[in-house]
Amino acid sequence: MMENGSNLLEIRDLSVEYRTRRGVARGVDSVFLNLPENKTLGLAGESGCGKSTLGRAIMRLVPYPGEIINGDILFHVKEDIITKHTRVDSGLVNIMELDEPQMRALRGKEIAYIFQDPMTSLNPMITIGTHFIEIMKAHDPLIEEEEAIMTAKGILQSLGISPERVSDYPHQFSGGMRQRVMIGLGLALKPKLLIADEPTTSLDVIVEAQILEEIAALKEEYNLTMILITHNLGVLAQTADNIAIMYTSRVMELSSAIDLFEEPLHPYAQALLQSVPDVTQPEKQLQWIPGAPPDLVNPIPGCMYNPRCPHAMEICRTDVPPLVKVQDGRLVACHLYPGE
Repeated sequence: MMENGSNLLEIRDLSVEYRTRRGVARGVDSVFLNLPENKTLGLAGESGCGKSTLGRAIMRLVPYPGEIINGDILFHVKEDIITKHTRVDSGLVNIMELDEPQMRALRGKEIAYIFQDPMTSLNPMITIGTHFIEIMKAHDPLIEEEEAIMTAKGILQSLGISPERVSDYPHQFSGGMRQRVMIGLGLALKPKLLIADEPTTSLDVIVEAQILEEIAALKEEYNLTMILITHNLGVLAQTADNIAIMYTSRVMELSSAIDLFEEPLHPYAQALLQSVPDVTQPEKQLQWIPGAPPDLVNPIPGCMYNPRCPHAMEICRTDVPPLVKVQDGRLVACHLYPGE
């Protein structure tokens, strides 16, 4: 077993490419990340920056035409996983070296994923209870359907949904309740790592607040380690321990949530925070980031943010800045910070 405070997940030099008719686009570019046990890591950035691709890569679920072309994903399996078709021994495993039966044993049981849109992720032809039964039987074929339904009812009740609604179909639920169902399905097998991809997208602010409160409570109840993917920095302010800011497939800054909100270091992180409304300062002038993200099929040389950066120097137009350690152990990819 790992000691307290050690990493549950370690990502080493991970890169993902999408081969399109226009050419090759790098969806994730040389990402290094550590995720300590029982902590929440927030992934933030503009749409298309690689957040969801990174989350899916951890599960080895990058959709076609995407492909993981480089890197290691190290995960600490707490207990031996034995199924009818395969076995995954406890200890440190490299997800990139597992075969597909081993990955199927790992998904759901050790690492679960909450997808963005519950309406398209849930099967409209089967009841919510059947969704739970299928997930549980996939990992334990001997489980009785009655036992699976009882477990489903308990999970739904903990999420504020009447247990009797286990017999309802997805279209009979509101958007917020469907999102709760997706969270419940992710927790059905009590995974060690939960990846939540935009879990509050398209929800009104009241339902969003309720979902975030429930996620926080369930994190404590299930002793979860989490990756929370969102473009909403306000969400991360309430939930994340550490935040990775991504831009055009790369991590630009990795800081504790407190440090990031108190003093963002990377110019892109600064611009993101300046564009967030602050109800405590209604007179504050909102800022915007000029221009648009570069074309990933035809990437520009140097730092990808340099055309939009007010601090760009000549070196920014020629050299890609490495992710280096700066003050208090924070990591920043910017030529303004030479590193320790």
